[in-house]
Amino acid sequence: MFLEIISPDKIIFSGEIQSISVPGVSGYFQILENHAPIISSLKYGKVTIKGNFDDSKRFESAFKKIQDNILEFNIKSGTIETKKNKVILLSE
Repeated sequence: MFLEIISPDKIIFSGEIQSISVPGVSGYFQILENHAPIISSLKYGKVTIKGNFDDSKRFESAFKKIQDNILEFNIKSGTIETKKNKVILLSE
């Protein structure tokens, strides 16, 4: 599935992933491939992304690499939309 994370200034992540876990206003939830279409508001918390990340690819300083295939970063708030294996996360 394809993920784009967009901040007010720029696109901070764009690429293929296996899953993403986000802090929804009603609690954390995870999006996997072939997830039903969804739009949700997000609150302050940690976003966790799993995927096959190339070591040669540089990530924004906001990302913390937990394992070779797991990245994390914090958001203040945001919105996430999933449709046809494309995830767009707008965050502050």
